[in-house]
Amino acid sequence: MTDIFHEIEEDLRRERLRKLWDRFGGLFIAAIVLVIVGAGGWSGYQYWRHQQAVTASTAFQSAVGLFDEGKLPEAEAAFGAIAKDGPAGYRTLALFRGAAAAAARDKAAGVAAFDAIAADAGLPSLVRELAQLRAALILVDSASLADVKQRVGAIAAGTGPLRHSAREALALAELKAGDIAAANKTATDITTDSETPPGVRSRAELIRRLTAGAAPAADAAAPDSGSPAPAAPGGAATQ
Repeated sequence: MTDIFHEIEEDLRRERLRKLWDRFGGLFIAAIVLVIVGAGGWSGYQYWRHQQAVTASTAFQSAVGLFDEGKLPEAEAAFGAIAKDGPAGYRTLALFRGAAAAAARDKAAGVAAFDAIAADAGLPSLVRELAQLRAALILVDSASLADVKQRVGAIAAGTGPLRHSAREALALAELKAGDIAAANKTATDITTDSETPPGVRSRAELIRRLTAGAAPAADAAAPDSGSPAPAAPGGAATQ
């Protein structure tokens, strides 16, 4: 009797499994197929990304070679192609190297290229600020203080990691423009910032020393025509 009950239970179990399979078997097979296809697709995507990186790396090294050989227009074009079609990491590198190639060929073109990077809202803010700093450094020797301040004034006044270099560029531009008091203040701000890197600090200290006392000396004017003349020895006033 026990064997009969076991056989009946086994038949019922098989019947339930058959009904489950009839109801959900197609979904089960579809799920397995999706897993296999997904795994294959992911592997294919990883392989594609690897190939893209290899291609971009080769193209980038070729563009660097053109730059090192002094073939600036060709290097600029090569970096531009990578910036347009390359992976994200290589795109940023290519944008900066292309702008540097433009600057080596023509300063105005370099400034325009760095300004274009700074205006790209799709890039991280730190990358855009770095482009503004690079443009300002090109302009220090050839443009007005206003041009330099337009690019790095806000960075220098902030607390970001580029503030030190931005302040240095600003101090140099102020010194070149003859604004001695402003250059001294900016250099002092650099030297009193505990986080200023040693190299920037030493150059700022040199600017601070060069400009120390220059502003007061410039402010010391000759006596007014209405002021009394200095007394001559013996208490008599000079005529």
